[in-house]
Amino acid sequence: MLSKDKMQRINELSRKSKQTNLTSAEKAEQKKLREEYLQVFRKSFVQDLHGMTFVDPNGDDVTPEKLKRSKDNKNNLKH
Repeated sequence: MLSKDKMQRINELSRKSKQTNLTSAEKAEQKKLREEYLQVFRKSFVQDLHGMTFVDPNGDDVTPEKLKRSKDNKNNLKH
């Protein structure tokens, strides 16, 4: 999870960009923070997927094979 300070800074830069132009340093900082946020989000999403099992109305496991393989080999899905 991204730190509270970084999340606040992302939001602060976003608000500022809507009101005025950001400096090149602020744009670079915003880009770096957004990339870091997306990495954390994607990793969390993949972990959530690994905890899921898909079941049809008959109670049969219909989890996609790609996800089953990924659960066995954590590096199989692209993050």
